[in-house]
Amino acid sequence: MEVQWLGHATALVELGGMRVLTDPVLGRRIGPLVRVADPVDPAAVARIDAVLLSHLHADHAQPASIRRLGSPAVIAPRGSSRWLRRHGIVNVRELRRGQELEVQGVRITAVAATHDGRRRPLGPSADALGYLIRDHGRGAYFAGDTDLFAGMADLDGEVDLALLPVSGWGRTLGPGHLDPARAARAAALIAPRVAIPIHWGTFALPRPLRGKPAGAAPALEFMHRVAREAPSVEVRVLQPGERTRLAPLDQIPATASSLPPSIASRRAR
Repeated sequence: MEVQWLGHATALVELGGMRVLTDPVLGRRIGPLVRVADPVDPAAVARIDAVLLSHLHADHAQPASIRRLGSPAVIAPRGSSRWLRRHGIVNVRELRRGQELEVQGVRITAVAATHDGRRRPLGPSADALGYLIRDHGRGAYFAGDTDLFAGMADLDGEVDLALLPVSGWGRTLGPGHLDPARAARAAALIAPRVAIPIHWGTFALPRPLRGKPAGAAPALEFMHRVAREAPSVEVRVLQPGERTRLAPLDQIPATASSLPPSIASRRAR
């Protein structure tokens, strides 16, 4: 399994020979927000087999970005296909919580998320989802946008890699989001082998907001909290555009579980 974080909630997960892209937002702007991270490398989003949309908020569902990908299967929450088709995206497959489908031998399961999925101000309402991507005993969890909830513990034992949001772009985070402390508790509930913090350091208002954590501060706080609350979970902090690889369990040294979390670890590269 390999993952490349492209910024915000956009990540390329390569598993079972399939390239899955989460919540593609590839442009330089989202309304008033500007991209402060490096631009997305076009090679990273070539030959995409499936797109996972967690919900329809503008910083997660950007039709122009999806159209750039050609015609991959777009997996989205129930109630979103009509809006997507109106924006030129036709290969849409809807899922409800608990439903799953198979794409090229890889199973994709829609799981719960605690977040308001309405496309504001006048767009449709569709439940927010997370996704579990599985192939031959390996699993990746993409949380999308969510708050902490007890049902995350149901993923314990299913997940090798967890992509967990830890921040946002505003001065504060409203309900339905994870900050570094709640994301660390989520990591403790899910107990993945590796957790990668996402949803930070990519978009911002043109003038920084007073009191907003700068740079990688939310991701580093998450890393330190996980080291205390879930020491068996390895945290890898990636910069937008960076890639990492998870080695199969039988290739990991017996002492690897005792290694401390590290920034942008390349232990298994």
